[in-house]
Amino acid sequence: MLAWLHQASASEKEHLISLLRMATAQPRDTEIQEVLGHITEGICRPFKVRVEQVIVAEPGPMVLYKLANLLKFYKYTIGQLLNKEAALTSTLSEMEEFAQKVFFNALNVLASKLVEKVELPPADLGPTATLSQTLSLLQEILASHDSSVVSMDLREQDFARILTSVLDPLMQMCSLSASRLNPADMATYMINCLHAMQTTLSLYEYTDQRLEMLQAQTDAHVDTLVNEQASFILSRTALLQIYSIALQHKPEEGPLASLPGLNTSAVKDGMVSQITFDGI
Repeated sequence: MLAWLHQASASEKEHLISLLRMATAQPRDTEIQEVLGHITEGICRPFKVRVEQVIVAEPGPMVLYKLANLLKFYKYTIGQLLNKEAALTSTLSEMEEFAQKVFFNALNVLASKLVEKVELPPADLGPTATLSQTLSLLQEILASHDSSVVSMDLREQDFARILTSVLDPLMQMCSLSASRLNPADMATYMINCLHAMQTTLSLYEYTDQRLEMLQAQTDAHVDTLVNEQASFILSRTALLQIYSIALQHKPEEGPLASLPGLNTSAVKDGMVSQITFDGI
C-alpha cells in the first residue's frame, strides 16, 4: 500500500506538471505540492485505518519494528513530493510515531515479564532459555535495523533506546537469577550470560559502548571468580595461614623465614599439601 501511494503520488505529480505547463510556462513547485496535497488527502483516512488495524492486532515487536521503519522511509520519500502541511505527510508521520510507540511498549512488556518470573540458573551455569530466546529476538531486531531502508542517521537515533529497553532488563534478570548462588557460581553464571550478550552485539554496528560496559562487568566477575577459587584452594591446604602472614609482613620486620610458621619446613609442608590437593 505504501509503495502504491508513492507510485501514485509520483504519477500524479507528473500529470500536474504536464497540465500546468499548458497554463503557465514553468509551474512552481509550491503550486504542484499544494495541489498534490489536496489530491492525496482522500487516501489518508482509509490508509490510517488500515495501518491502525495492523498495529493494534499486536503482531509482535519484530513486525512492529519493520513497520515503523517502513513508515519512516516512506514518510521521508513521499514527503519530498508534498509540502509539510499536506494531510498525507501528517498521516505518515502520525502512523510512524504510533508504530514506534507500540513497538517500544511491546519491548517494555517483554522487559516486565523478564523480571516478574525469574528462571533459575541451569545446572551447568550456562545462559537460561529465557535469556537465549530474548537475545534471539534482539538479534532479529538488530538484523532488521542493520538492513533498514532508512538512512544511517535515522537508524542510529533509536538504536540506543532499543538496547536499553532489552539489555538492561536482561541484566537485571540475570542478577536476580544468580542471587542465591555462592560467589564462585554466581561469577561463573554471570560471565556466561555476559558472554552470550557480547556475542550477539558484536555482530552489529553502534554497539561499541555497550560492548565496553559488558566487558567491564565481565572483568569484575572474572576477578571475583579468581579470588574465590584461590581462597578455596588455600583454605583446603596449609597455605592459607602462610599467605595471610605474608600479606601483612613489612620489610622492617626482617626475613619472612624468621617469622613463626614461615620456616622452610612449614612452607614445604604446605606446598606438598597443595600438590596433593591438586592431584585429587
